[in-house]
Amino acid sequence: MSSHRHLSPNEIELLKQQGCSSTDWNNILVADAFDAKTLKFVTFSGNIKLGAFSRKFLFPGGVEKSAGISYATIHNCTIEDDVYINQVKNHIANYHIHSNVVIENVDSITTESESYFGNGLRVAALNEAGGREITIYNDLSAHMAYLMSLYRHRPVMIEKLQTMVDNYAKSICSPIGKIEPYAKLINCRTLIDVNIGPHAAIEGVYRLKNGSINSSKEHPSYFGPGVIAENFICTSGATITDATLVSKCFIGQGCELGKHYSAENSVFFANCQGFHGEACSIFAGPYTVSHHKSTLLIAGYFSFLNAGSGSNQSNHMYKLGPIHQGVLERGSKTTSDSYLLWPAKIGAFSLVMGRHYRNPDTSILPFSYLIEKKDESYLAPGVNLQSVGTIRDARKWPKRDKRKDFKQLDYINFNLLSPFTIQKMLDGKNLLEKMQKTSGITSEYYMYNSVKITNSSLQRGIKLYNLGIIKFLGNALIKKLEDIIFVDSEHLRRSLLPVSPFGQGEWIDLAGMLLPKERVLTLLDDIECEKIANLEQINEEFKMLHIQYFDFAWTWCTHVLRDEFHLDVETVKVDQLLSFIDKWKEKVIELDHMLYADAHKEFTLKSQTGFGIDGSEETRHLDFEQVRGEFESHPSVQDIQRHIKEKSELARELKERLILLQKER
Repeated sequence: MSSHRHLSPNEIELLKQQGCSSTDWNNILVADAFDAKTLKFVTFSGNIKLGAFSRKFLFPGGVEKSAGISYATIHNCTIEDDVYINQVKNHIANYHIHSNVVIENVDSITTESESYFGNGLRVAALNEAGGREITIYNDLSAHMAYLMSLYRHRPVMIEKLQTMVDNYAKSICSPIGKIEPYAKLINCRTLIDVNIGPHAAIEGVYRLKNGSINSSKEHPSYFGPGVIAENFICTSGATITDATLVSKCFIGQGCELGKHYSAENSVFFANCQGFHGEACSIFAGPYTVSHHKSTLLIAGYFSFLNAGSGSNQSNHMYKLGPIHQGVLERGSKTTSDSYLLWPAKIGAFSLVMGRHYRNPDTSILPFSYLIEKKDESYLAPGVNLQSVGTIRDARKWPKRDKRKDFKQLDYINFNLLSPFTIQKMLDGKNLLEKMQKTSGITSEYYMYNSVKITNSSLQRGIKLYNLGIIKFLGNALIKKLEDIIFVDSEHLRRSLLPVSPFGQGEWIDLAGMLLPKERVLTLLDDIECEKIANLEQINEEFKMLHIQYFDFAWTWCTHVLRDEFHLDVETVKVDQLLSFIDKWKEKVIELDHMLYADAHKEFTLKSQTGFGIDGSEETRHLDFEQVRGEFESHPSVQDIQRHIKEKSELARELKERLILLQKER
């Protein structure tokens, strides 16, 4: 804003003629270019600063309106240049309204006392009874929330993190709220203690209290008709509309909550969607999606979840209240009317079908089907590896990243196969082989953590895990070989050596970011000893860990190649590489043929039921073809065929280069 001055006597007189009044005209300061004609029927009280209002605003339908203030009560506010305010039924009190803001037809916008605007609130996510509270703030990331909620066994670290957030909250505590440039508030009821970010659009909300609507020019946030939100923070690109109810929640970048959704004591991170259903005390990691009525997500940790209609869980196992919790690891799906009794832990990229009452833990067996049959839980390990739907999901997530802000809070690794999932496959394969050896190859079924695994499912699981393991390790090795210009065998071996000391051992999914557990523990140590002392440093550390993923992953791969396949990159011979490339190509093509067969199921005669409704069988085929297309021309089928061709060619090229190196030796 430009420099300010007191109103002149002529300006005061003109304002009075235009229906304006003030408890003390001396408390009003205006910009040098201020024009009193731009104010009509305004009541002022407290300390007021006004800018100059000269621009025109274009409203929907091509209606043009001039900046200024009319029909409003303004108390203790700073209003910058080129603001449009009209039809404030009650008042605007204790706000700094930045330039180019539009406010029309609102009841009241008030900061009642010193407020943290939602920052520093403890949200009882994951466990409804408490004990895993996440302290929310404007720049909360999924990874920070993960540490706060799930690393309670490190109380010193938890205390340090909470202190950092509390200090941040104190730094923004103010008796004056803010509405930042280019924000719009139209047809709203009551807003109390709410900060509104730049370019945010607030339209038709019913009541907002104690919150922050962070936003940006690149990705504005939107609050739509009928929303009631209390004790909340949303980040850039968030959309909350359609009479959604929000209480004690954090809503991350690119999230959508709408169609009468209800959320309480929950955190949602990048690109989550919640429609129709209900969330209570959930940790919704990136891409958690719930689209259907009667779907309840409660007291659980999820990420990359697709919840079917009527899916629900129960956190009342015994009589001490809602003290239980559960985990569905990344990429899981629940079918219609599925049910899980917490506590339970479901492995990554698994499908849950039916009702399960026996607290299953299948975390060591990813890519599985957990199915109810005659009130018992059956597990089919690894079968999701051959599902074309799993591949489709993995490919669609990066394409559906809605985040447009330059500053992204969550660092997301979209890899379907990674050290995180492959280590589980290795452990799962060893487990299945041990079960088979212990109980005998002729057993009809095997029991594991309250679930049944049939003999045929066990045999198939071992085979599928072996395919996935070799595919991932081969992918990593071949990517390395592609990037190397072979000089001689010694140079080749040196080029294959890992560059990071971190990576071997257990890996974890830190709410969307994959990394070695060892590296997470060093981060926690640095926080506890105050080597990392503020929130900005922690976020920068997350960024660096995410960038180093491939270095960490290759370190992990070299150890597994050595321990499981006797291929040591320090001493590897060309013959060993040639043999492993052949094995990799064989497994990749075998798995692709499984995906091809799975895709073909969508084009069988059974799948055509309901097509060609009033015609012959030929009409049915033609109708199906027009709606669904031909099998061979379907994008997913073409992707599989292209993948087989590309990988076969890549294997051939690498083998030729290695054979040439072998001849020159």
